[in-house]
Amino acid sequence: MPATEHATRLTLAAARAAADKKAEHLAAIDVSERLGLTDVFLLASGSNDRHVHAIVDAVDEAMHGAGVKRRTREGFADAHWVLVDYGDVVVHVLQNEDREFYSLERLWKDCPAVELPADLTQPDGPKEDEGGGQEDAAS
Repeated sequence: MPATEHATRLTLAAARAAADKKAEHLAAIDVSERLGLTDVFLLASGSNDRHVHAIVDAVDEAMHGAGVKRRTREGFADAHWVLVDYGDVVVHVLQNEDREFYSLERLWKDCPAVELPADLTQPDGPKEDEGGGQEDAAS
């Protein structure tokens, strides 16, 4: 049985909160058929301790706003891999190096992805048409 609609909505709320704090590499995995404890893992990366803390705090606030109580939070003091359990959704916020090392997507590759909107998964950057006409600049 795939992740519930409720879990999917919570995942989107948490992902938006993480994205608002510039979390990188957002991904959601439907683990409902493999685990009886939760429906979705949300993965996010931060660049350093402070960034990870900011992401976790924003997700906490968003989930509280959605009426969900945090069950447990592990790893916040070290801020290399913070796991936050909200019941239907478990959020993993890792520093970039730890995310690459532990490769959770690879470990859960047999589980389907939960689609996140493109604005949450695409890195920000200059658009191709924002070059400012450099080709026309005088030599």
